Amino acid sequence: MNVLELFKPITTFIFDVDGVLTDGTVLVLENGLQARRMNIKDGFALQMAVQNGYKVLIVSGGNSPQVANRLEKLGITEIYMAVGDKKTFITDYMKENSLCKEQVLYMADDLPDLPVMSIVGMPCCPADAVNEIKEAVQYISSLKGGDACVRDVIEKVLKLNDHWNYQVDIASR
Repeated sequence: MNVLELFKPITTFIFDVDGVLTDGTVLVLENGLQARRMNIKDGFALQMAVQNGYKVLIVSGGNSPQVANRLEKLGITEIYMAVGDKKTFITDYMKENSLCKEQVLYMADDLPDLPVMSIVGMPCCPADAVNEIKEAVQYISSLKGGDACVRDVIEKVLKLNDHWNYQVDIASR
């Protein structure tokens, strides 16, 4: 089967934060606050997915109010931080929302996410994911975490389903 065929039935995107939406760097500022770098291209694609009716979930083991605030401004309403057992959380979410695995794309980069890769139809990772994740996924983006790997997978799904358009209000990006 051509890997592109696995993108077509996707209705739900689930993304990890650190190492996917960010480059994995945490800057510790003098005042003790932490800062992360996110890519504007990922933000645009996330908005397009939401505005085209796709479900977009953020599921992170970490907890960053600043990241949650940024994602809320992009229109994402399902942001789950400090999730300890992502596999159970995502399995329960899929059951509660009557999602079959073929409808779900999950993108992550590190070992805590490995158990989730077997329960979704389209497991993906950024180019700089750890080897164990790369071995478990159907698609490895050519782009690194924080460098538009999220845009890469969203754009593929939306284009395959004729939803890639430019009628998106980008004022809040």
